Amino acid sequence: MAYLTRWRLSSGAQMLRDGDETLAAVARQVGHTSGFAFAAAFKREFGVAPGRFRRG
Repeated sequence: MAYLTRWRLSSGAQMLRDGDETLAAVARQVGHTSGFAFAAAFKREFGVAPGRFRRG
């Protein structure tokens, strides 16, 4: 399960970096039920919020 979570978050990070989809759209595409759940998991994994990651 940890591998799948890391894979989903890594895929989401790539989508955030390379695309222009909204956070909610990225979350749905990688299998999260909401943008909030994705953002919380993303911050836990990468130590930064998805929006800041995209801008950085």
